[in-house]
Order: sequence, then C-alpha cells, then structure tokens
Amino acid sequence: MAAAGKLAGETAIVTAAGQGLGEEIAKTFAREGANVAVVDINLTEADRVCAEIKVAGGVAIAFKTDATKKPEVTSMVAAVIAQWGTVDILVNAAGGFHQFAPITEIAEEEWDRVINVNLKSAFLCAQAVAKTMMEKRKGRIISISSGAGVGPNPHAPSYLPYGAGKAGLIGFSKLLARDIGEYGVTVNTVAPGTTLTPRVRKVRDAASIEIIKSRNPMKSLVEPEDCAAAVLFLASKDARYITGVNLNVNAGNIIV
Repeated sequence: MAAAGKLAGETAIVTAAGQGLGEEIAKTFAREGANVAVVDINLTEADRVCAEIKVAGGVAIAFKTDATKKPEVTSMVAAVIAQWGTVDILVNAAGGFHQFAPITEIAEEEWDRVINVNLKSAFLCAQAVAKTMMEKRKGRIISISSGAGVGPNPHAPSYLPYGAGKAGLIGFSKLLARDIGEYGVTVNTVAPGTTLTPRVRKVRDAASIEIIKSRNPMKSLVEPEDCAAAVLFLASKDARYITGVNLNVNAGNIIV
C-alpha cells in the first residue's frame, strides 16, 4: 500500500464487499489509503477480503450485516464510528437477483426481496450515515445501479423487479443529492453494464461473452477494476462538485 493515496485518512463503508464489484471497490479504496469497513451478509467472504487487504498493507474490518435490516445497519455504522470516529464514504454495492421471469410469474415476495436488496438497503445505509456526514459537512454516498436501471437492454430479457430497483436507486440518489447538498455531501450512482466479475465468468461461456462484446461500440466488456476506478473518482476530492449524476460504465452499451 502507498503511504498516501486519494483516500488517505478517509473511512469508507462498502456493502456487499465480500465478492464481485463490492470486493474490488473495497480493495481499491484500501490501496488508496482508506480505512475500509468490509460489509457483507456472508461473514466468511467479508473476512477473506479483509484479510487480503491487510496482507497488502491496508486497514480493514469485516462486518456481517444484512443491509435490508435497519437494526443491523444501525449497529454496523455505530461500530464503524466507534472504531474510526466517522464515516466519510458510503458505497452501496448490495444488489442483484437470481432469475428472469415475466410479470405474470413474479411472486409478490420475490418483488419485495429484490426491491429490498437493491433499493431499501441503500436507503437504510444512507440514512444511517447521513447525520454524521451532515454534521461535519463532508461526505460521499455512491450507489451501484445498473444499465438495467437506465433502460431495457434490446439484446437481453428484462427482469422487472431488478430494473425497477436500480432505476429507483438512480432517482433516490438524485433526490438525496438535492436534499443534503448544502451540507457538503455528494450523492451519485455508477451504472455498470455486464462486467467480467468472477460470477459472470462462471455463468457465461466464452462464446456468449464474445457476443456481448460484439454489441458494444467499444467491442469490449468492463472489468471490475474499471467500475472501481469510477467509484474511486466519485469518492475522491477530484469529484467534489459532482453530485446527482449517474455515471455509465459499460463500453458504450447504453447508447446503442
């Protein structure tokens, strides 16, 4: 780790940091000098990421937290503040879904589950850190949306709860940016397209990956570190006057 970096001395919370984009963001932040709360519902994976950060010379603590449960979120944020005195950055990376289905086959319970993990979790975490950030008149809140929240993909099936949750996340962030901007807190979203996370590499074969690449203007797919770099930019001083924006990171796929 560098002795100083773009986030030197900052304290960051990253949800869903036990895998995928959340893991890459947590490790990127640690390399840039932040104290990182590695938050995940799976403590084993959170501990693994935390250990890898420490081996590389970074500072991190793992927290087992269901980000859709207010008591757990409140307890986690309180523990982070007790450890490091503040929260400077929140990254809401929790999200996802596990199946495609037409509207006629989506159960109410499935709708609630997907909306909760993609949207409610961001609300609860933002609410838990807002007071601290507003009081010190400094903070960054960054949520991971998706191209599915910007518009339907003409080349892939849609899944209503996921797209609605990610679209809601963009709207929520714009509204929150307006509400707390006067306190020096910025609120933004990053919307990745299909990203070559370990999970994507596992569920897609080489042929399907090449097809997806061919549909992008840049004929490429985004790597996790590309998304993490975008989040790092929004978390840094370089983006101090950027708020209420959604940054698409998808090799141009959203413009097609």
